Amino acid sequence: MTQAKLCVLLLGCSLATAVAQTNALKLPPIAAGPFQADWNSLTNYQSAPEWFRDAKFGIWAHWGPQCQPEHGDWYARSMYQQGSDDYKSHIAEYGHPSTNGFKDVIHVWKAADFDPDKLLKFYKENGAKYFMALAVHHDNFDLWNSKYQPWNSVNVGPHKDLIGGWAKAARKNGLRFAVSVHASHAWSWYEVSQGADKTGPFAGVPYDGKLTKADGKGKWWDGLDPQDLYAQNHKPGKKLVWDWDPRQGSSVPDAAYMEKFFKRTQQLWDDYHPDMVYFDDDVLPLHGVTDEVGLNLLAHFYNTSIQRHHGQNEAVITDKHLNDLERHAEVYDIERGKAEGILPQPWQTDTCLGSWHYDANIFKYHYYKTAPSVIRMLADIVSKNGNLMLSVPLQRGGQPDADEIKIVSEIGAWLKVNGKAIYATRPWKIYGEGPSTKVAEKGTFDGQKDVSDKPFTPEDIRFTQSKDGKTLYAIVLEIPTNGKVTIKSLAANSKYWSGKVGSVRLVGSGGWFGDKKLEFSRDENGLHVSLPEKFNGKIAFALKVRA
Repeated sequence: MTQAKLCVLLLGCSLATAVAQTNALKLPPIAAGPFQADWNSLTNYQSAPEWFRDAKFGIWAHWGPQCQPEHGDWYARSMYQQGSDDYKSHIAEYGHPSTNGFKDVIHVWKAADFDPDKLLKFYKENGAKYFMALAVHHDNFDLWNSKYQPWNSVNVGPHKDLIGGWAKAARKNGLRFAVSVHASHAWSWYEVSQGADKTGPFAGVPYDGKLTKADGKGKWWDGLDPQDLYAQNHKPGKKLVWDWDPRQGSSVPDAAYMEKFFKRTQQLWDDYHPDMVYFDDDVLPLHGVTDEVGLNLLAHFYNTSIQRHHGQNEAVITDKHLNDLERHAEVYDIERGKAEGILPQPWQTDTCLGSWHYDANIFKYHYYKTAPSVIRMLADIVSKNGNLMLSVPLQRGGQPDADEIKIVSEIGAWLKVNGKAIYATRPWKIYGEGPSTKVAEKGTFDGQKDVSDKPFTPEDIRFTQSKDGKTLYAIVLEIPTNGKVTIKSLAANSKYWSGKVGSVRLVGSGGWFGDKKLEFSRDENGLHVSLPEKFNGKIAFALKVRA
């Protein structure tokens, strides 16, 4: 199917418009190599590299100028929606959005406590194997020394190359480095900034979304064009949906916007060499308008990775809502959710301790996910061939709050003891057993819910195995009160383990002397394991089973 026909089918645009739009794209050349910008070629990617499969746990700094107000996610959109909490607080703190819009929030954001080396050392010490930094959100503000976006963190606000700082600190601390890119959506996401109050003293006075470079004469942003930030030199859709979907009455990005997005993202990759790019998109950036942008980016990333890694493709690209074919071309990501069972290709959950952008009220009222809930979620995800990318929201200055430090430290303490059952493992024949495997709580966007609403029991167990297949790990998700664990999947008549069980050990219990051996018995009802009398597990624990 041609891109033009796809546009007609999915977007309801005219054939003439679709052909003109697709043919009008003039993208820079991509790196030479084995990958071409088409699905047939890109499916040769097949599977994520070993570093990603072994890492299992990453931490994400979803941090940018929308953290300046500390009011939570999507501030730069909701502040233009009269009556919203963000609209009301914006007027009180920054002024009316007709004159003091999001550009002015950027101006006062200084990232004053930015200390990437200190923070990434802390994350590394507490179990993270890779780190991801927000590079650009829907707010369209590039957090690096961007050649194609004047509204960037070197020119405005912090006057710092934030991505450069994150990249250097990640490599210094031995972490793989990732970036997240969300800017394909700014076109429609910001359309509310073209509006005006419907009531009150400013009724009918346009917000600042249509300001131009000429309007800045004598102001702090003199010489900058707000349209480079807001991208609103177009007629808004009939319905102000956050993403382009003409079936809902939206507008559709033009060629200039898409070309600029491509150039910014290509430069981000070429200048900072991340190991991974997370796209906040379904299938590809700008999918549904054209796949040309996304396919060319993927091919470019893979080919340059091969050049930089002596013939090996070390790149990881993630997107959402991928079909089976697409999961052979990039890594499937599930936002705030997890797979229902073991997936044949490596995948990732991205979720957050609280709101994506920092929300001071979550700290005030202690509403974060708890360390036990994250640990159990991690065990479930890893048992299904997945990784967990956990966002730890940062305050406006660039540091986590006291609750988050405590939570990350508790996760780290557990991983120091039980990490053998998590890192560099692979799925077993089944992912788990127990009551929690019988209930599927639907996720917000896809798959199952990231954190279950229902409590776990000592019967809820998740399985992983060593890469050589010689060691099985059984992660028991709740501490038994009677000091005993029964693993039904390892019963004497088990179809999953037909041979003998030679030993069972408690992972991390023996210190320098190795994992402590445990007493066990086996019958048709399961493998029955006795825990040590002085066992002091608090969250979950892992058993190591060998033939």
